[in-house]
Amino acid sequence: MKQRDEKKETRKLPMSRRGKRLMVIYAALVLMMTAGATTVFAADDPLTVINNLSEFIFGLIRAIGMILLGFGIVQIGLSLKSHDPSQRANGFLTLAGGVIITFAKEIQTLIAG
Repeated sequence: MKQRDEKKETRKLPMSRRGKRLMVIYAALVLMMTAGATTVFAADDPLTVINNLSEFIFGLIRAIGMILLGFGIVQIGLSLKSHDPSQRANGFLTLAGGVIITFAKEIQTLIAG
């Protein structure tokens, strides 16, 4: 028993040929993505960079708003089917929140001028 503890054998986990092949392909793709990365330079005008970042962020916010709009519509539909007034109220609140989030940029430009 002591002899076995002293050796501390390491056992390899069994991996099929397909698993090994997928691991090699994955490692090669990771290596290509890291070694083949190119440097990205910013635009000359700093204002252009800020505007591009703003457009990207508002695009993400618009996508979240669209998801909430869809979820609100589904909630309203389910509440009409099950005759549940609390679910209907939550659906309308989610729908209203989705509309506000979807049109956040337009609302901001109306307020800011």
